[in-house]
Amino acid sequence: MKILYAVQATGNGHITRAIELIPHFEKWGDVDILVSGIQADLELPFKVKYRFHGLSFVFGKEGGLDLWRSYWRLKSFKLLKEIKKLPIQKYDLIISDFEPISCWAALKAGKFCVGLSNQVATLHPLAPMPPKNDILGRMVLAHYAPISVGYGFHFKSLDQHIFTPIIRKAVREINNTDEGHYTVYLPSYSDKKIIKHLKKFSHITWEVFCKHSKKKYKEDNVSVYPINSERFLKSMASASGVLCNAGFGVTSEALFLGKKLLVVPMKNQFEQHCNAAMLNSMGVQSIKKISKKHLVKLGDWLNSNEIILVDYPDQSAQIVEEIVLNHAGQKELVKLAKQNLNLYLHV
Repeated sequence: MKILYAVQATGNGHITRAIELIPHFEKWGDVDILVSGIQADLELPFKVKYRFHGLSFVFGKEGGLDLWRSYWRLKSFKLLKEIKKLPIQKYDLIISDFEPISCWAALKAGKFCVGLSNQVATLHPLAPMPPKNDILGRMVLAHYAPISVGYGFHFKSLDQHIFTPIIRKAVREINNTDEGHYTVYLPSYSDKKIIKHLKKFSHITWEVFCKHSKKKYKEDNVSVYPINSERFLKSMASASGVLCNAGFGVTSEALFLGKKLLVVPMKNQFEQHCNAAMLNSMGVQSIKKISKKHLVKLGDWLNSNEIILVDYPDQSAQIVEEIVLNHAGQKELVKLAKQNLNLYLHV
């Protein structure tokens, strides 16, 4: 059986999930890997057959996506060429982790495409929604990577097709301690802005991992590190708490490790506001942005001892088996694929 596993490389959560799931798919057939996007800091430890520019969003330095740079990096003609170039017809099973090239190629060819991502779950009818209704954000989330059927991941299970997070083996096996520092991952903020506010809590040791810094340095009680997966994981596993955006990967791992968690959802990123809504429903705190106005709430969080307990068993093998047995070799007409752009995302 020929399997295509397509993964979005905007952010690191898709990559870490792929690292765990791909070996299980390889037990069922020959797996070709497709990666598109330009913002991930991690590399897959597998041979990548297709590497595309795709549709990428660029992180800014003021708390959100840089929409202007994202727009200028959008190469629509190249995108269409990439969709046309992909030999989608030769695959018996197409898996897409919110990756648009594979989805649109499958739709164009009338092929069945299985979505396997956090994004599938965020607009599930049972998932909490943010207070502000972002119509454009919902449309992007629903139609960015159209699929025939969806299997999703959220911070808690919602139904038989929405699972708890995939936690990578390195996190499950790491020595989990509390050395008193706080780990920070806010890729949409500049290191200068983060330091400006965090150093006001002079009694706290901060370890900040920053996309915008190429070297390690320290200013007062704030240490700044370039992005490094191994170093970050060690920092998080030995931290008292984690301050991060409301992406899915780091937040899931922090919850699994039993760390005190505070999230700052990115501006212009509806998915993260959906994630924050779910986390809030579970008791995890959030703040709108890193600014002087929100330092009181940050201080209250530092003084609290509330930890949210979760149970995230390793379901990777069972999820892959269910998808393969249900959908391998399944055929789909273009008309039906268009009707079922997403099983769960109702806009």
